Amino acid sequence: MLKKSFVAIPILVIASLALFFHLDIHIIDALSFKTVPEYDIHIPILRIIFEPILGLLLYLNRAIYPLQELPITLLWILVFYISLGLFKIFKIAAVPYRRQTTLRFFGNIPLLIGICFSVFIVILFVRLPNNTIVNNTSNEILVTSHAHTEYSHDGLISQEKMWEWHKRNGFDALFITDHANHKKTLDFSTQQRNNQFPIDPLIMVGQEHSGSNHMSLLGLNGKFETKDKPDSLIVNLVHKHGGAVIVNHWFDGKGKDKEFYKDLGVDGFEIENVGKELYYDRTIFKDLKKFCEDNKLLMLGGLDFHGYGRACGIWNAFQIPNWHQMDPDKKENSILEIIRNRDQSRVKVLMYQDRPFYSGKNLLFQPFITVVNYFRTLNFWQVISWTLWLILFQLLWNYRREHFIPMHKRMALAGMLSSLFLIVLGLYYMVRANAVKGYSKVFAEYSSLLLIIGSIFMVYSLGTIYFRFFKKMKKIN
Repeated sequence: MLKKSFVAIPILVIASLALFFHLDIHIIDALSFKTVPEYDIHIPILRIIFEPILGLLLYLNRAIYPLQELPITLLWILVFYISLGLFKIFKIAAVPYRRQTTLRFFGNIPLLIGICFSVFIVILFVRLPNNTIVNNTSNEILVTSHAHTEYSHDGLISQEKMWEWHKRNGFDALFITDHANHKKTLDFSTQQRNNQFPIDPLIMVGQEHSGSNHMSLLGLNGKFETKDKPDSLIVNLVHKHGGAVIVNHWFDGKGKDKEFYKDLGVDGFEIENVGKELYYDRTIFKDLKKFCEDNKLLMLGGLDFHGYGRACGIWNAFQIPNWHQMDPDKKENSILEIIRNRDQSRVKVLMYQDRPFYSGKNLLFQPFITVVNYFRTLNFWQVISWTLWLILFQLLWNYRREHFIPMHKRMALAGMLSSLFLIVLGLYYMVRANAVKGYSKVFAEYSSLLLIIGSIFMVYSLGTIYFRFFKKMKKIN
């Protein structure tokens, strides 16, 4: 009876966590940590329909420490698989059957690692239908001050897709701040203002300067040059041309003292940065926040988006009435004026929050906490989606022996499909690497890595398919 209704238990657990231990997803003010009620969360219908398939992937996408948590998750998957596999093997009394099962068990381990690696590549590189922000205010607009396209050495997204991504994530304007390059952004911005594509969200020209510390140079024009210039001269030149300067991710400890940048005349600091580390050491956070407040320096949130799959988690809300009635130049000047005036009263740093804070010191058991917290965030329709999919899984499981190929064969096919995904993505990155040669380096790097791993995995998967589908096994008496 239990086997026939084994999905009833997970359905009950999921519903209980979502109903009785519900964890609200909300937008908070990064400076005060208070919820900002004027902003809501939109959950795409596609995600709700495929919640059991996409939900956990999207939740892991927003992990505070994704690069550390994903390998730990793989480790636990392997631990559970090996434990269950060994338990199954030792239950088999017949030696020949035990030997056959053991061979399949060990043959599945590389397949499982390859499949998990492919899933993690999806989480890290593929832009899935994630939750987005809803702006219910009448006089605030959402702005990015830090973003990179494929015209940065570490960028992984085209200008067009960068614009589309920001539109999908609720932004009204964005500065593209490619490393040591703003001319490509200037061309793109000019195309927009010549009505070659819609004006919303507005493209503005910036550049990330790598001096003593990375700095976003905002509001540049075609006459501006930064090559071989010291920080002090660059800051003065940016201000001379009507722009503004923000110190990026200073808290990573790679730059000079914050007093140095204050004396340079910078306009502010990033108080959080998605590309580096959200929720960094809170002692450093409080010290930087107080420093900015005491010296009347603006605090902004650094999206630092490079085109990877990680969902949007930070926005800068600028208070600009009548924004939609302004022409593009006036819109840009309104934003730059607030930054140059360092008017924090007209800027909020908004952050997406869907889980309690945790440090990166002890992450070993975090995957289990992450799964529990994910189910706590589900709404009614997401629970319904899980229920329907689990019931469908129950039906398929009951008839699997009559209608489906055995699990060991399915594993081999899943391995082949996973390897094919890696190879196709590697080939796509190879094409993009040739298209932006001399700008982005990561396309070529990732292309080589994916093609090598994908090819090795494909050879192993095809070999496994041969032995499990076509090579006749000796009959066991």
